[in-house]
Amino acid sequence: MSSENLKLFETEYKAGRQTFERGQYAKSVQHLENARENIDLNSRLGGELQIWLVTTYQATGKIQQATVLCKQLTRHPRLQTRQQAKRILVILEAPVLRTRPEWLTQIPDLGAISENDALEGRGRDIVAQVKSSPPQPKTPQLEVVDPSKVNTKNNQFVWVALILVILTLSGLFWLS
Repeated sequence: MSSENLKLFETEYKAGRQTFERGQYAKSVQHLENARENIDLNSRLGGELQIWLVTTYQATGKIQQATVLCKQLTRHPRLQTRQQAKRILVILEAPVLRTRPEWLTQIPDLGAISENDALEGRGRDIVAQVKSSPPQPKTPQLEVVDPSKVNTKNNQFVWVALILVILTLSGLFWLS
């Protein structure tokens, strides 16, 4: 691998990770695929790049591509990459559970915000549109107890428990 390829890889890989972290998944896929062309896929960095690519495929809804790549990564020469791919593959192949809309939190699409808008704080209105007041937790109603109805008679429990403890300890002492 030439130093030019390594430099191109580092640039594209870094850009792919940064765009992913900003929520711009389609751009991230492009950068990571470009980086994949400039690295040995069986190396440590090649495995790390492909794990990121699986994650971006999943984020863009390309589950089948993510699964195929993840299955390939389970045969990667590096042990850590194989283990991580197996964990992700279990998640990708897990059955989709039905959920209720009230169980979900809607996350705004940050891809519509340009980098300049985000730096200047103009993207706040998009996030504010999605925010809603969280559901109020139900507080249990505490029942007021009348102290005159509480049984305060001595029922000899403490004495029975004390005698049982003494018998147990003496039995253990005698058997040892």
